[in-house]
Amino acid sequence: MSPKEIVHKMLSNDAFSQWLGIELVHIDHGTCTLSMTVRAEMLNGFNIAHGGITYALADSALAFAANSHGRQSVSVDTSINHIETLQAGDVITAVAREEALKNKFGFYSVQIKKADQTIALFKGTVFRSDREWSF
Repeated sequence: MSPKEIVHKMLSNDAFSQWLGIELVHIDHGTCTLSMTVRAEMLNGFNIAHGGITYALADSALAFAANSHGRQSVSVDTSINHIETLQAGDVITAVAREEALKNKFGFYSVQIKKADQTIALFKGTVFRSDREWSF
């Protein structure tokens, strides 16, 4: 399966990413770019985007990049640094990049941006199973 076919299959079963309004901008082996718009129901009590929104976008970008090689992969360790706040209406983009790929593990970084401004930095490690993606 191609990376695009894998991501479309994953997205079709991913109600949370669908709720976020994630749009696939780019996918290739080991990399993925996603975009979404922050909505009012995503704001916290400070009237800024809940940290889980950028985390979830980055986590989806990680998942799609890691699975793009055709082996089913799941995250085992992730972390995020929030740098700037977001408001309703802000359009954000997450770019996942593969830093290292081993037989059983993959290591990724994800930069979340609003226009040219870095909003958050995310890193993740995935476990690569022996199961291949198929239809």
